[in-house]
Amino acid sequence: MALTGIQIFKLLPKTNCKECGVPTCLAFAMNLASGKAELDACPYVSDEAKEQLAEASAPPIRPVALGKGVRKTTAGGETVLFRHEKTFFNATVLAATVSSDIDAAELDKTLKVYNAFQYERVGLNLRPELLAIKDAGNGADAFASVAEKIAKESEFNLVLMTDDLDVMKAGVEKAGFKRPLLYAATADNADDMGVLAKENDLPLAVKADSVDALQALTEKLTEMGLKDLVLDSGAREIKQALEDQVAIRRAALKASNKALGFPTITFPSEMASNLDMETLIAGMFVAKYGGIVVMSDFTSESLFPLLLERLNIFTDPQRPMTVTEGIFEIGNPDENSPVLVTTNFALTYFIVSGEVEASKVPSWLLVKDSEGLSVLTAWAAGKFGGDDVGLFVKKCGIMDKVKHTELIIPGYAAAIAGDIEEELPGWTITVGPREAAHLAAFLKTKQ
Repeated sequence: MALTGIQIFKLLPKTNCKECGVPTCLAFAMNLASGKAELDACPYVSDEAKEQLAEASAPPIRPVALGKGVRKTTAGGETVLFRHEKTFFNATVLAATVSSDIDAAELDKTLKVYNAFQYERVGLNLRPELLAIKDAGNGADAFASVAEKIAKESEFNLVLMTDDLDVMKAGVEKAGFKRPLLYAATADNADDMGVLAKENDLPLAVKADSVDALQALTEKLTEMGLKDLVLDSGAREIKQALEDQVAIRRAALKASNKALGFPTITFPSEMASNLDMETLIAGMFVAKYGGIVVMSDFTSESLFPLLLERLNIFTDPQRPMTVTEGIFEIGNPDENSPVLVTTNFALTYFIVSGEVEASKVPSWLLVKDSEGLSVLTAWAAGKFGGDDVGLFVKKCGIMDKVKHTELIIPGYAAAIAGDIEEELPGWTITVGPREAAHLAAFLKTKQ
């Protein structure tokens, strides 16, 4: 049973060092009890206390590490049903399916296409993480060969999908170094799959015909000492699959059901006859509450919207999406190119940079940290004042890149022009258009 805040407080060092981010150990204990803090935030807690506090500090849905390398990721670890309550932490992991009977040339071609699916957005590299290798019944050697090739020749991590224990062992032998997810333990093979996963320290998916049956299987596997489990309720009808996702999440969060306190894996690839419908179903599971979503294929027109949806849903709603403060080059600018300034609100940046790029006028775009606020809001809140903008222009390094002394500011921030001129003597402050849509025509007049 979870400990209360007072019980946790008794196990803390009581130094009130504030290094955890709150003023007192009592406040930290209360945050820990309510799931608003992590035990690792306390640098002085003893090993003995850590063991006793493990239950209180552990999230109700266990975080499960998947894979290794640059696309290593984590599923689970969630603490709320709705993101506005707090936030969602570990984004839904996206996977495509590769059959074990694929020939080497076709696999090379597929990996080349899949590796190219990387999108730059808000300073982040958006990309899928997993490939699910599905046993086509053509033997252990063929299965292991495909697994080994993907593990060694691509960044992707793996899901090994087979009911055959010998085939799974062959896949683990060749690709176990990449820490693949084993799919799946069922009522028929739970003992053998559990032993294989435990001996190799690998995460194991558990599949049943219902949520109730799933619970019995996870209890059996956890008693065997397995901790990193991923749940599949077995539902392949859309309505039932969604109901199961919600039921599992609610049971873990609201009823503290530890047998269901694991991330889930879902299969839009087995719920639709075409990729368009798969994508719609996958979008549903990204929102509610798939830990891993397995598609039949990756294509740009289906993957990119899913990655953007995932980015939006798994961004903390209490913190606006931002870009890094600094100088951004658009279209290979030179020392005579226009210099514009705006805030670091992600939407503002992408709209402004998009319009500047569309103008075909090479430009320097200065992005000032405004705590993620838009231009008008930042100005009203005192986060985009003339003095601050002027000081930023001095320190950002743009003066070393251009010969001219003209700065273009957003039309909605026209009021700060005088203060910037005082901070930047000798500079000409030009007020640009209020709407980004007019930037292209405005910049063309500067050529």
